[in-house]
Amino acid sequence: MKPLKRQLDRLKPHFEPGGKWEKLHSVFDGFYTFLYTPNETSKSGVHIHDSNDSKRTMITVVLALLPCMLFGMYNIGFQHNLACGITDAGFFNTFIYGLLRALPQIAVVYAVGLGIEFVAAQMRGHEIQEGFLVSGILIPMICPINTPLWMLAVAVAFSVIFAKEVFGGTGYNIFNVALITRAFLFFAYPAKMTGDRVFVSLGGDSAVDGFSGATPLGQIASSLTPEHVTLTNSVGDPLSMLDCFWGFIPGSWGETSTFCILLGALILLFTGMASWRIILSGILGALFMGWIANAAASPLYPATYLSPLDQLCLGGFAFAIVFMATDPVTACRTNTGKYIYGFFTGVIAVIIRCYNNGYPEGAMMAVLLMNAFASLIDWCVVRVNVNRRMRRIMN
Repeated sequence: MKPLKRQLDRLKPHFEPGGKWEKLHSVFDGFYTFLYTPNETSKSGVHIHDSNDSKRTMITVVLALLPCMLFGMYNIGFQHNLACGITDAGFFNTFIYGLLRALPQIAVVYAVGLGIEFVAAQMRGHEIQEGFLVSGILIPMICPINTPLWMLAVAVAFSVIFAKEVFGGTGYNIFNVALITRAFLFFAYPAKMTGDRVFVSLGGDSAVDGFSGATPLGQIASSLTPEHVTLTNSVGDPLSMLDCFWGFIPGSWGETSTFCILLGALILLFTGMASWRIILSGILGALFMGWIANAAASPLYPATYLSPLDQLCLGGFAFAIVFMATDPVTACRTNTGKYIYGFFTGVIAVIIRCYNNGYPEGAMMAVLLMNAFASLIDWCVVRVNVNRRMRRIMN
């Protein structure tokens, strides 16, 4: 690696202001800082020097996402084998099948998203930020595996341009970019983003061209007798809540395993990258609203028959509260605001899930709605603190 760094250092002056390739400075700088930690330090206006930076932060979040990503790839192959009646595929073949299905989505998301960010940074003469390192992983993980790649590309372009770059780029966006991508797909192409998930076969003697199976939340939302519903997998075998906890269920491939999400949460909390206040208050909010909905369960709203713990294990709530709601850019900054923000995220997610039968998942809308109110919540918290201190001074 040292010869590569020496070569890059020799090329660097050509990309500096006044160099023959100065117009490509942002591109070169983005590539250089991705490979190596810069040896420059701030010369003025900085009071604290810290070894942590946005690159290390993003890489830590990516590492926290690895358990969900790796299990999700295995689950893609597992659901495929289940639908095709394959019982002897083996762990390795099952995982490789899922890996080959997921990699094109990841590649398309990164190519489109990073391409737009490189162009935007070059046009502005800004440094290329590392924020999309996380978004590029999150976006495919919260989408069905059968989402056409061109749809994914269009949605990523829309979200990066209109939910991020128009606000000024990384650190200035008010909405979570990954969730804006998911929302765009949901409203623009609803047939591809419902509770049904399709696992397409690559062929074989016992293979089928495609198979559609409803997610557990989709089964509950469409049930005529929700108080007696038995959750089933893609081929009709009953599912236990332990199956749902481990993640062996249909769904967006990165968010099915509550166990892997908990592993990721521990990494984020241990490294201080996520706010425990948001996660804790979000869980409490979901449990509180789940208890109220369950206490007043009605056949008109099938999801109200879910227990509060079921609300945490099913769907994308756990993934959203750990990896989406805790985004430091779009969440509240004040400690009191984080409690309010997290609590209402959990409450609203369960309200949407329970009382909107046409949309059996509420986590996405809940986080985006609270993104819109995060700044207002912080402003109110600060004003209350200022008024309290003013009264103390006056007295």
